[in-house]
Amino acid sequence: MNRTRLYVGNLPFRISENDLRELFEQYGQVNEINLIVDKMTGQSRGFAFVTMETSQAAQSAIDSLNGTSLSGRQIVVNEAKPREERPHRHRENSGRSRR
Repeated sequence: MNRTRLYVGNLPFRISENDLRELFEQYGQVNEINLIVDKMTGQSRGFAFVTMETSQAAQSAIDSLNGTSLSGRQIVVNEAKPREERPHRHRENSGRSRR
């Protein structure tokens, strides 16, 4: 399991990747930030994935940031769980005709 990839939840909706980088760089080198945004509006969905350079930096960020307040929201920072393969869903009533 990748112990350097973090899930960051309950984020303020106006947060940017730069804001997250500044926050997490206090605990070590940040390799990647993936801020999840709504495809229609482009606005943050309130969570992100941050990949740190080392597992020590990741653990330091978890210990220091989990449960802290950011713009009035208590953020969640923990080790990201691996994404499981989801079975393809067949939509019976998708609203489109197949004729």
